[in-house]
Amino acid sequence: MRLLLMGPPGAGKGTQAEGLIEKLKVPHISTGDMFRKAIKEGTELGRKAKEYMDAGQLVPDEVTVGIVKERLQEPDCQQGFLLDGFPRTVAQAEALDKILSELDMNLDAVINIEVPREKLIERLTGRRVCRNCGATYHVIFNPPSEPGKCDNCGGELYQRSDDTEETVANRLDVYKKQTEPLIAFYEGKGLLKRINGDQSIEKVLVDIGEALGRDWA
Repeated sequence: MRLLLMGPPGAGKGTQAEGLIEKLKVPHISTGDMFRKAIKEGTELGRKAKEYMDAGQLVPDEVTVGIVKERLQEPDCQQGFLLDGFPRTVAQAEALDKILSELDMNLDAVINIEVPREKLIERLTGRRVCRNCGATYHVIFNPPSEPGKCDNCGGELYQRSDDTEETVANRLDVYKKQTEPLIAFYEGKGLLKRINGDQSIEKVLVDIGEALGRDWA
């Protein structure tokens, strides 16, 4: 099965990706993983991507698209894959269509995990990290035994600067603006599966299974 996984920051995409690759026995392909693999293997596109990344610049679409194509030609993708973090724009989605056509493949579905904005903010702003050992907590979902203190080492817990409400709200605005056209693009192709992400981890995975015609209950 060839799937694309979408969802805003805080929607639980990473957790669902773990469940999906276990159920479907397909590789999880994220943009970061693809870049790291291409760079490690020293491919021409990997070297180009590294130049941009080392300079702190965004990797251009043509390089990213080339790396995606390289990755999808690997033997482990022949029986399917879970694509995560690409495409991010309609132009990239059109490029992906072209790649899949050249490889005689097609997407089976696009999973879009949806969570109300206020819930996403609650999830993302509640994270706390230990200054000493780096352990991660959440003030609601995974609180420490003693407020502000790490269970592991007793270190001070703090909120990262990118977890403040203002920063989180901005990240969500950017995501919405960037992906709304992409959601419409895949909805127009009849591939989009909308999943309610404001449920337990287990229920979300079961709902994804149902959307794909699989019974994981």
